[in-house]
Amino acid sequence: MTKHTATLCFSVFGAAVLCAVAPSASTEQAREQARPAYYAYVCAESDDTIALVRFRPSGPGQGTMDVVKTIDVGIWPTEIEGPHGIAIHPDGKSWFVSLSHGTPYGSIHKYATGSDEFIDSVPVGLFPATLTVSPATGFLYVVNFNLYGLMEPSSVSVVDTTSMSEIAQVPTGVMPHGSRLDVSGTKHYSVSMMDDHLWEIDGLSFEVARKLPLSEHAAHMATMDMASEAGAAMMKSMKAELAQPTWATPTASGMVYVAGNNSNVIYEVDVAKWEITRRFENTTAGPYNLDVTADGRLLVATYKKSAAIGIWDLTSGKEVANIKTTRTIPHGVVISPDSNYAFVTLEGVGGEPGTVEVYDLATLSRAATVDVGKQAGGLAFWKIQ
Repeated sequence: MTKHTATLCFSVFGAAVLCAVAPSASTEQAREQARPAYYAYVCAESDDTIALVRFRPSGPGQGTMDVVKTIDVGIWPTEIEGPHGIAIHPDGKSWFVSLSHGTPYGSIHKYATGSDEFIDSVPVGLFPATLTVSPATGFLYVVNFNLYGLMEPSSVSVVDTTSMSEIAQVPTGVMPHGSRLDVSGTKHYSVSMMDDHLWEIDGLSFEVARKLPLSEHAAHMATMDMASEAGAAMMKSMKAELAQPTWATPTASGMVYVAGNNSNVIYEVDVAKWEITRRFENTTAGPYNLDVTADGRLLVATYKKSAAIGIWDLTSGKEVANIKTTRTIPHGVVISPDSNYAFVTLEGVGGEPGTVEVYDLATLSRAATVDVGKQAGGLAFWKIQ
């Protein structure tokens, strides 16, 4: 017997003695340490910090989570610049964050993964939000959400991540959000929240290839000056019928899933047909961000208005789990590449810290939580190690 084991002996009907070797606490700890850890970068928008968080599974639906490091971002020490979106370069060597509250514009900042040292930055549009990097070209695409500007069409900025220069601004709709690329890295998808469209941009020509209306009023809204008094009145009168989409997630199967934040519908769009093929109706209020497992089985949605997340089976189109979050205002969601875990951010309110939760997609249960800086929002999965 070694110092890492314990011998347990007991008799059966007083006739025989059975002995078993049981693992000690130190053996169990060694096993837990041997399991791979999952790492993600998380934005704290009201703290101007990025947290590197680590999740260690310890069994089905169980695990521990900690903050490995907190990185200060921004250039103005007396201002809150609002890190909103974050993405890791496909080569794994760098990560990028959008600072939304710039003067006059926001900017994209580049850091080295691991050391988390600042490398360079580039100004883009008004209130840059969600961003993504193409594995085909290395170009970064960020939606210019224009939160504080006029209710007018905005754009998607394209950034060369080597030179850190903006090489294009592609005009799209009013308040674009949810910047994601297909698996080839050559088609970019986003939505425009205030005129109800899904947009497809050619990732090589930097031109709008197609746009798809998500509500009956979308085509009419596209012809209106939404910044005018008449446009504002029209939007108010039709509010109950608008989708007000906030996210678009393409999948390897050729579908794009869109979150209808106002309509409480998740739309399934067939890219080849360029039409809505299914509607996941009557979701919990406020679907906001979405992600789909790499194996295409499950979709995870954050319900921003309801302090909950939903897990959907994409074969049946049914929600298989609806789980209340530990704090209010669920925001971002990203699923690990092995399809095992979903990382979710919670903004919280007032003086509360932000929170990161991890959900086990096999047990459909929450496995761990950890607090980070205020208003946790965008997040990007880094590695399994």
